[in-house]
Amino acid sequence: MGIIKVENIRVFAHHGCLKEETAIGSDYRVDVEVIANLDKSAKSDNLNHTVDYVFLNNVVREEMAKPSKLLETVAQRILDRIFSEDEMVTKAAVSVSKINPPIGGDVEMVTIKLSQKRKK
Repeated sequence: MGIIKVENIRVFAHHGCLKEETAIGSDYRVDVEVIANLDKSAKSDNLNHTVDYVFLNNVVREEMAKPSKLLETVAQRILDRIFSEDEMVTKAAVSVSKINPPIGGDVEMVTIKLSQKRKK
């Protein structure tokens, strides 16, 4: 088994419960971690035998482009796509962070993290 991480994917998106959040948009950070059997790719040096991190980045960007009220919803969509589109992934975790959230204080970011195992 091995771990592939794609960290600090920076995107601008329109998520939130407030009208202003969805109209103006905000900066976000997304981190993805997947667990898969990387033994074959380590020996073959073949991209087809691993989880392509370009694929992971594309899934994040596409799902972040769809406005949602809750970050949990976006993270779950990302997880759903990872599991449905790459059978090698056995476990995955996604963190979605809103940078400078409008919560009336000096807060760098708020983060939600969801993780999931492949259902057998």
